[in-house]
Amino acid sequence: MRFFVVCPGGLEVPLAQELAEIAQRPDSKALGAWVMDPTPTSPTGGIGLAGPLSAAMALNLHSRIASRVLLQMAQAPYRQEEDLYKLASGLAWEDWFTSKQTLRVDVTAHRSPLKSLNFATLKIKDAIVDRLRDVTGDRPSIDTAFPDVRVQAHLTATQVTIYLDTSGEALFKRGWRDEKGDAPLKENLAAGILSITGWKSGETLFDPMCGSGTFLIEAAQKTLAIPPGAIRAGMYGDDAKPSRLAYRPLVTSVHGFGFQRLKPFNEVAEQKRWAALKEGSLNEILAQRKQYPSAESLRISGGDINEKLVAMFKGNWQRAQLPEQPVVRQIDALASRPPVNSDSGVMLLNPPYGERLVIKGGRGQDRNAQESYDESDEPENRFELNLETGRQSAKRSSRESLKKLQAQEEQDPKFVEFLRQFGQHLKEAFGGWNIFVLTADMALPGQLRIKESKRTPLFNGPLECRLFKFEMHAKRSVANDSEKE
Repeated sequence: MRFFVVCPGGLEVPLAQELAEIAQRPDSKALGAWVMDPTPTSPTGGIGLAGPLSAAMALNLHSRIASRVLLQMAQAPYRQEEDLYKLASGLAWEDWFTSKQTLRVDVTAHRSPLKSLNFATLKIKDAIVDRLRDVTGDRPSIDTAFPDVRVQAHLTATQVTIYLDTSGEALFKRGWRDEKGDAPLKENLAAGILSITGWKSGETLFDPMCGSGTFLIEAAQKTLAIPPGAIRAGMYGDDAKPSRLAYRPLVTSVHGFGFQRLKPFNEVAEQKRWAALKEGSLNEILAQRKQYPSAESLRISGGDINEKLVAMFKGNWQRAQLPEQPVVRQIDALASRPPVNSDSGVMLLNPPYGERLVIKGGRGQDRNAQESYDESDEPENRFELNLETGRQSAKRSSRESLKKLQAQEEQDPKFVEFLRQFGQHLKEAFGGWNIFVLTADMALPGQLRIKESKRTPLFNGPLECRLFKFEMHAKRSVANDSEKE
């Protein structure tokens, strides 16, 4: 079987490394042979691989960086919409799902000659519906909100590829984020950034602007070997109930994964493999719990000036099945200090920008309150976004560039001053640390007055960002200087 594992733009290399690790797991090897495509040298939106059908189960359960796992059904050349219909109608959809299940079809394109992607989507949908009606005598209903089955098609200039989505809801929806702060960070992007930093379990990790705790929760779950899909897989029994402040319904074991609603995965042999994957993960969790019995033993901590965000972080931490309460304080980032007995470590933060600006002000009130976007509805990449070409794309890019320039000109001067002070604070208090900052502000190093040692282009939803790395040099003590003299 051929799969395409989708990820946020810029995370292809970390994803390739992660997929190789998943393929080397003993329970993954037991499923059959895996063959990875070469790691791309430019953004592709994901990684291709070949493997057994059961690989979809392992990928959805274990991948922290993937957005979706797509199973390739067909690939062929095309010239017009009728070619799409013929290809889709020739596939045995009845072997995968029934006419009683609801369906959603999405089409994306890059340099496609077709004039309307909506019409292309309609032709593929009609082909699937007509096929099931001819074979079963009944046709499935369309549900664009909560479908049982999702079909994706991607068009290049000459080729069409049709996929079945084995994930269902996007994989960044882990099931533990019940609440959010402004401009929330997608969980799989946070996991990918952790990989880029080189941070390892057991090393000190600190986030002085932790918000609702995405970076720290992802790190803690990795340390404790908790699969990102654990909640959706039903590994914890009863699912957590959402609070009154929930900004979107929790994804639970009721939603599960897309593959659980496909016929081949409900055969006895596949069900046994699925049970074995979950059992193996539970054994790993138990072993790691012994090594890291408390929140403090994880060496993962954070702070935030906003009292409400700190409370959200604590709730998310508990829903993520992590031990005790997180090591977190309500504190201004300018007053933060390295954790006890940590002369060095990794600081990772996503500071306020644009939609998210919470700086000094009592209990952390938002001085620049705006309506924040809901990340759950944002397109992830080329498989969830209809890509324009030619003149449309040029106009859109010009508009976006203008908005960025305007945003930079209108930046809150108080925040600019805060960044200057924070840069000085890093120099004075965090010598010997590696600092990683995710931001949409390309001028951030200058505002911090610190020279970056590396910058990595990334996308947080639709927002183009950079991950800046700053290597803070430890200050030489006065005693050492005297000895040299």
